[in-house]
Amino acid sequence: MTALVKCLVWDLDNTVWDGTLLEDGEVGLLPGVLETVRELDSRGILQSVSSKNDHDPAWRRLEELGVAEYFVLPQIGWGPKSQSVKEIAGRLNFALSAIAFIDDQPAERAEVTFHLPEVRCYGAEQAGALGALAEFSPPTVTVDSRRRRQMYRAGFERDATRAQFTGPDEDFLRSLDLVMRIGRAGEEELSRVEELTLRTSQMNATGVHYGDAQLRALLADDGHEVLVCTLTDRFGPHGAVGIVLLEKHPSRWHLKLLATSCRVVSFGAGTVLLNWLQSQAARAGVHLSADFRRTDRNRMMEIAYRFAGFTDESCGCTQDVPAAADGGTIQRLHLKPTDKGAPTTLRLVAPDLVAGEA
Repeated sequence: MTALVKCLVWDLDNTVWDGTLLEDGEVGLLPGVLETVRELDSRGILQSVSSKNDHDPAWRRLEELGVAEYFVLPQIGWGPKSQSVKEIAGRLNFALSAIAFIDDQPAERAEVTFHLPEVRCYGAEQAGALGALAEFSPPTVTVDSRRRRQMYRAGFERDATRAQFTGPDEDFLRSLDLVMRIGRAGEEELSRVEELTLRTSQMNATGVHYGDAQLRALLADDGHEVLVCTLTDRFGPHGAVGIVLLEKHPSRWHLKLLATSCRVVSFGAGTVLLNWLQSQAARAGVHLSADFRRTDRNRMMEIAYRFAGFTDESCGCTQDVPAAADGGTIQRLHLKPTDKGAPTTLRLVAPDLVAGEA
């Protein structure tokens, strides 16, 4: 399977526009560039710039051409392009293998390849054809994918504000005007739920991937709840950040999977979800059990479960603990729920699982 590109880094002179800005002045977009930029953006592929130019006139020209908004973390200066590409990957927290670079100059592509062999390089003449390549074609495009650029921009602003904030972390979280929404998944959310089961690892209770067919079967089963959690704040959306797969029995609710995005660990999303589930289960008068399978990356999720009060103490419902598909061991954790009350650092909008309301 071809590894997908998460960010394409563009050269400018004779790649994005027709000519050299410092020599030609009124340069225009090359044929096919605008269409490719827009198409990749709609697929959730981030785009940036690495260009040897004076920053201010180059960025001003991108604004005049109507494409500046599509580029995050632009690196416009006179240093080596490999260093610029590495800086972009680092700030995005992407592996170099998820980065691509396009430039009209073979020497510049060779310099990047020499220092960063994992980065895929393309000639400027390929710009119009990139959208047809497998590495630029994600199998599904979700709501969050289409607004990934906006989400990253909001994240950069959020981080910059946090760096300047001098008070306690809890005060900063309150200042964000966080709103968490928990809702039942529908057709539009299915791909987002499947994507989260694939992409989350540190905050994934079992590491199990649920495919489209499995999720559709759960949605059609009245005994299951498939819930998706989204988060927004005053800077913008965080997108879908958590999923819950819950099987409801008369005396026990079985939490088959809880997964939250690593991006929102510092906001306590996992804790809020667990506390909400506890409160709902306490109101329903049911026992709460949860599947957990230790992986090499999800220690944080185990801590979250233990901190919430889940233990290994059996309640007599362990006879149906499933075996993991890959042979791993799944534990069944247990909890007698209590009402945790409302969260203090965000506003929670959630369905009532007891009454069955949306």
